[in-house]
Order: sequence, then C-alpha cells, then structure tokens
Amino acid sequence: MTDSTDTDEPMDLLLARQPVFNKSQDVVAYLLLYRNDDNALTINDHLATSSVILNTYASICQHGQVRSLPCYLKLTDTTLMAENFPELPKENFILEILGHSDITPALIERVKELGEQGYRLALSEYKPEPKFEPLLNLVHILKLDLQSIGLDTLPAMVKHLRPYNLELLADKVETKEEFRKCYELGFALFQGYFLSKPEPVKGKKLGSSKVLLLQMMVELQNPQATAQSVEQIVINDPLLTYRILRVVNSAAFNFPREIESLSHAISLLGFDQIRKWVSLFLVTDTQEKPEELTRSMLVRGRMCELLAEMLGREQPINNFIAGLFSKLDALLDMEMPDLLTQVSLQNDVKAALLNHEGQLGQILEQVCQYESGEFDDMTFLLDKAFYETAYRHSLNWSQQVMASLSDK
Repeated sequence: MTDSTDTDEPMDLLLARQPVFNKSQDVVAYLLLYRNDDNALTINDHLATSSVILNTYASICQHGQVRSLPCYLKLTDTTLMAENFPELPKENFILEILGHSDITPALIERVKELGEQGYRLALSEYKPEPKFEPLLNLVHILKLDLQSIGLDTLPAMVKHLRPYNLELLADKVETKEEFRKCYELGFALFQGYFLSKPEPVKGKKLGSSKVLLLQMMVELQNPQATAQSVEQIVINDPLLTYRILRVVNSAAFNFPREIESLSHAISLLGFDQIRKWVSLFLVTDTQEKPEELTRSMLVRGRMCELLAEMLGREQPINNFIAGLFSKLDALLDMEMPDLLTQVSLQNDVKAALLNHEGQLGQILEQVCQYESGEFDDMTFLLDKAFYETAYRHSLNWSQQVMASLSDK
C-alpha cells in the first residue's frame, strides 16, 4: 500500500477509463478517455502495441478474481478510414463509431469490413435520423445518450430499434432512477455516474460500526492523539480489533518483535497507516453496494494522495481521506452536509468535500476532472505526464487492495 510510482513509464497522453455496467451493476467493459498534446491519438503509437493500456486500463479485480475486460475505443473518421489501420486484438477492443461522423458510402463500407473481420462495433450519439439506418444493420451495440434524448421519448425509440436486435447501452445515466427506467425498457448496458450519487434516506443515522470507524478517523487527526487513546475506541469492537491485528501480522508488515497489545500494534503501524486502513474498512463494509463504487473511491483517494506527495504538500494522507470520502455520501446514501454533521472531520477536509475549497479541494477537483476525461478544463499544477502516471498507479494500487481485502 506504499509502493512508489518511480518505475511507471510516463506516457505522452492523458488517459482515463469509465466503466460500462451490466444489469447487475458489474463492470463488463471500460470506455477509454484520452487526449494527447496535439489532441490526435495515433492508435499505432499507443494502442496496438501498448501493454500498459491492456495490463492496467483493461484490468480489474472483480469478486476476488483479476481479469481483463474489453475497452471501448472511440474512432474519428480519419482513424477509421486510415489505410494503415492496425489489427487490434479483437477480444480487447470494441470499436466505437461516433454519431457526428460523416456517414458516407465509403464509411459504411469500412464499418462493414471491420465487422466481417470479427470486430465488435458500437455506434454512439444515435438519433432517429435516416442517415443512421445503414449502420444499424452493421453495429452490435447502440449507445443512447439519455441527457440528449430524454426519458420521455426513450420508450418509442426503443420500440423502433427492437427489430435490429441491437444491444442497447444507456449512456450518461446520472441517477439510480434513470438506471431503473432504462433497465425496465430492456437496456443491457449502462454508462454514467449514477453510482456516485446517493439515494438519501430521510433521517438516516450512521450504524454503530460506521460511527466507531469515523470516531477513529477523528481521533487519528487529533494532534494530541496517542496509541492508547486510539486503542480505547478500537477495543469497543472485537471484529475491528481482530482486523487491525491481522493487518499488523500480515506479510505486508513483517515486524520482528512480538505484538504485546493493541496499542503496541497501532504504534508499530503508525497513525498514517492506521488512518488508511480504517478508511479502507469503512468503504469496504457496505456489502450491498457494487464493487465499482469502492474501486473508484480507492482510485480517487490514492491519486489525490500521490499528487499531494508530488507537489510536496504537508500530510498527503489528508488528501487520501478527502478523495476517498468524496463518494462517502453515495456509499452511505446520505447527503454530504447531513453526513458531515454526524462526524467531526477537520475543517479543511470538510471544505474540500463540500465545495472543493482549499489545497485539499484544489487537488480533489483536479482528480475528479481527470477521471471524467475533462482534460481541457484542468488547470495543471504539475507536468501532465505526472497525472497519467499517478492515475495509472492508482488503478494498479486499487486492484491490489481489492484483491487483498477479498482474501480477508
């Protein structure tokens, strides 16, 4: 959990991924979001030969198993029609034709050729216009933009598309209610940020185990805190006591001395490591939530921490906590202001979570923009290559943590 990014080879493009879900809200693919300095990605340079992309951006630890998922790759007209279009591994990539493409007979023929070669094909930004009809007989997946189409007109559109036997993907699903309506209409795939939005339960209070973990977080941020004061909180929960002792005795912490007490274990780990593990226990204890929510929280927290380290900021662990907790409202189905009234976090962490204010909020906002692919909106605090390296490292780190936690 403390490995470095020193060995990560920098890439000359900004690259992030967005999950594609099935009806069970399991991740079944990723959409690659990318930009390089000239805003024109060359597939030959990066995707046809890049083991980094396949090993990191397509890799996932899911239900305790590490495996590779296919990636949706958006193709511009220029790339699609290029004579030197590379032979990409068909099991790893789904080729996405953009709805604003110039749909000429030549482009239609090219799409037909790619389908005959065995590529899975998707069409995005679809509208019920005659120019799209030829492509509906050639592609396998059709992406419908909910925010552009609107839920009211969706049923009629789905009915019109049914004879084509397409796999329908609901794009830009922002709420759980939108997810449910698309599910009922027969959509098979879903993309958007609906997992990051809470479904608040009025008057909801935190459960006792969550309260205890948050009390620990508060105590660990107290300058006067000691191993003994933290121990007094932990010993109220036998399971938490056992989990901390198990962490100390794990292969990751090979201490030569015998553990004499819980406070001794806390002293050996150090407060920063205890903070991190308590945070991980907090986000992985909500079993009814999809794994992707936990995964995305870990990635965001770790990337915030890494950028803070690269910038030489004090106490990078607070950036980790701010990033991790930025989706705690979705995990616990509580509005963030209501959640923060039930726990006394530091003021700078609260300001970052509520309004992206202060130094913690500055980094948190940048990480949120990066993971959404909003690269043009970012005001970079470091060289762009550091962001991609930090994001890629965070993906790998989150995978290691998910695998480790599935063994416990």
